[in-house]
Amino acid sequence: MTTVDELTAELVVAGGVPRELGLSPDGRLVTYRLGEEWWQVPARGGSPRRTEPAEDALPVLGDRHVVESVRRPDGGPLAVLTWAEDTLDPGLQRPELHLVEQDGTVRDLGRVEAEASSLTWWRKDGWHLVYLARTPPGLVGGLAVFDRDLATGETRNLTAGTSSCPVELAQAGDEPVVLVAEGLETVVRRIDGEEVVRIPGLAESLTAGGDRIAFVASSRYEPPDIWCGPPFTRITDTRPELRGIRWGTQERLSYRAADGLELDGLLVLPPGKTRDDGPFSLVTIVHGGPYGRHTDGLRLGWFPSGQWLATAGHAVFLPNPRGGQGHGHEFAATVAGRVGQEEWTDILTGIDLLIAEGVADPERLGIGGWSHGGFMAAWAVTRTDRFKAALVGAGISDWGMLAATGEYGSAEAALGGSTGWEGPGPHPHDRVSPISYASRIRTPVLIVHGGADTNVPPSQAEFLHRALLRRTREWFGRYLRP
Repeated sequence: MTTVDELTAELVVAGGVPRELGLSPDGRLVTYRLGEEWWQVPARGGSPRRTEPAEDALPVLGDRHVVESVRRPDGGPLAVLTWAEDTLDPGLQRPELHLVEQDGTVRDLGRVEAEASSLTWWRKDGWHLVYLARTPPGLVGGLAVFDRDLATGETRNLTAGTSSCPVELAQAGDEPVVLVAEGLETVVRRIDGEEVVRIPGLAESLTAGGDRIAFVASSRYEPPDIWCGPPFTRITDTRPELRGIRWGTQERLSYRAADGLELDGLLVLPPGKTRDDGPFSLVTIVHGGPYGRHTDGLRLGWFPSGQWLATAGHAVFLPNPRGGQGHGHEFAATVAGRVGQEEWTDILTGIDLLIAEGVADPERLGIGGWSHGGFMAAWAVTRTDRFKAALVGAGISDWGMLAATGEYGSAEAALGGSTGWEGPGPHPHDRVSPISYASRIRTPVLIVHGGADTNVPPSQAEFLHRALLRRTREWFGRYLRP
């Protein structure tokens, strides 16, 4: 019998999730990439066929780097988003907007907010440009939808004060549609807030054309596939072999943090088991970002997977602590300079709740995660000895070093609270770096890292490994000396 982990490995190798969706202007065809191949499928359903990706000619705007462009729906000027430097560091991009007329005339519209993307047009008492960007003034927190009125030059934050997080924009005729993260669900809305469709799990790769909207969606026990509408129906079946799997039972969690903040998450139990069969060994998997989230989609992927562990007999806790996506800007921004603080107690409160409810065995706890989730796993074992094992996947051990060597340096400095070159130490980032407390670690730790990782460089793993190796040698020397 084929196992869940074998199928997941095959999915990763084959690139089984549709990516880079695009709807034709008339809304009749959806183009997408599957692995390294491009496919086209009728928007109302039908047989996919191989195709070639479209090539767009982008303008040259001096020494600035063109990162996005979109033609006005009526065939008018081209809106262009540029960066000052070709870098992922949001503090160095200095994004600007431009209009390029059909005769080549360029109108510079000036600077826009950090990490601007998803450029679209909106016809509302004249033409507006609408885009996503980081909510000012910092580099930590939620994305917002910004509206630039081209007649007056006024810019408005259309999502200020909301408790959800915009993820993507797409052009639907003369107005944008917005993909929005709301708790454990995802919603497509029109720019005026009208709900188009609610997806009870993960949705991504939003695109639109004519009167049609398409996206990739995954529900609790269904793998990612392309959906198109309205009315919305699944138009691809990219992983039919996954439909015969008996998945672990997945349920939504809602609880309050120690300070009363409302939180959510997921619990995955072994296949065929209920809470009454507990207590189970419990593995907590922390999401990355920290501006990521666990959704109520199929928890199966290359990173530590809820379904992998559930089919092996473990219960799995997937918390959404503060700092993440889906609960608005303020929720996400609270971790600036405070990583590992309240977000750690958010996670611990959820674990204690599952223990109190008889779901989790307090003597059989594990924790793991990737990227920021790897940081939280490393941080957890410097806070407590309650976990029997921890997986640190591409995790951060030293925020100061990450600000100096990682691709997102400015954002990492904002999360850690400082850089090593800001005045004399000790620095704020030292207080939130696991390496500062490595001597406390008594838990077995598996460190996994990609040798070519440029986001979280391998030096982060090497630093933690060196500290744990030295700590182990000291322990053996102290207690096992003849």
